[in-house]
Amino acid sequence: MNFSQIPGQKDIIGKLIHSVKEERVSHAQLFAGPEGCGSMALALAYAMYISCENRSDHDSCGTCKSCVKYEKMIHPDFHFVFPVIKGKKATDPVSDNYIEEWRAFVKKSPFFTINNWLDSIEVGNAQGMIFASEASEIIKKLSLKTFESDFKIMIIWLPEKMHQATSNKLLKMIEEPPEKTLFLLVSEEPGKVIPTILSRCQLLKIPSFSSKDIESYLTKRFNLSPEKAAEISHVSKGNIVRAIELCESEDASLANLDRFKSLMRFAWKRDIISVIGWSEEIAATGREAQKNFISFSLRLLRENLMLSLDQLKNRLVFLTGEEASFSGKFHPFINQNNIYPLTEEFNLVYSHIEANGNAKIIFLDLALKVTRLIKSS
Repeated sequence: MNFSQIPGQKDIIGKLIHSVKEERVSHAQLFAGPEGCGSMALALAYAMYISCENRSDHDSCGTCKSCVKYEKMIHPDFHFVFPVIKGKKATDPVSDNYIEEWRAFVKKSPFFTINNWLDSIEVGNAQGMIFASEASEIIKKLSLKTFESDFKIMIIWLPEKMHQATSNKLLKMIEEPPEKTLFLLVSEEPGKVIPTILSRCQLLKIPSFSSKDIESYLTKRFNLSPEKAAEISHVSKGNIVRAIELCESEDASLANLDRFKSLMRFAWKRDIISVIGWSEEIAATGREAQKNFISFSLRLLRENLMLSLDQLKNRLVFLTGEEASFSGKFHPFINQNNIYPLTEEFNLVYSHIEANGNAKIIFLDLALKVTRLIKSS
């Protein structure tokens, strides 16, 4: 991937190019930024630029032997580590078990989330992790000499998903790296990466995309009118993945909205039988889908509070058409008295789901608490 294919982030790109030109490329770098900031795309373009045989002052050439292999992600000195699941292909899974699916997935678009990736490999109820078995693979790959390039480059996507054993092995390699080896860690939650790894990486903070950059990207890619592109850009709040999803399909968002509507309707009516049915239905979905619903609900609660505080006129409300239509009637039920306990309960559910708790119990407990809190005034 070329830097020119990334909309915006010009300051970050300039810093990356400067580090190569000055031959001051750190052997371990952490690309840290919120979901949809393009951090993975930047890491891909940076790796390609470092290895390009005919790079310019602004970008990789895209045509040399190295660039062609990087575009196809088959360069022998270019490696990936990313979250996978147990059981589908191996009981001790490693990234290479899924490398063909990964290449096809990333080639479609460099802008994606962990949910997008896990949905593409149909994981069901599993959560993606970088397991302990990955540690020996990392050591084996990076102990080899370079085949074609000056550097071996390993991109580790979402190091916060690492098993403790893998983190410890990686720590040793970062402290005493093999010759001509570069680690590019791409994280959405750097606070969950173990501190000893954080302290040994050069931190590169990636900001969200600007509204103008997303507008321009959507206009070109989806042939949208400037007004529609501006509306979607505003709602996406700098998250290019969400902007793309809003353009391509709202199926996932609409499904989450339907679940949220049902929960609030049953809770308001105190319809316990329906509440139980609702909790069993969402418990039957995958854990990543459940976490996605919780994230969606937290966002919708925030937007409805902003509506209740009359912040629409200040452009502090970020809702799509269906969400806005629902929230126009729903927002009076979200106020300063119940927003904090509601938010706390949804955040608690997210933590319990991540910890592999019993989903039926977790969501039934949430629904019963919402039943009590939704009528708080």
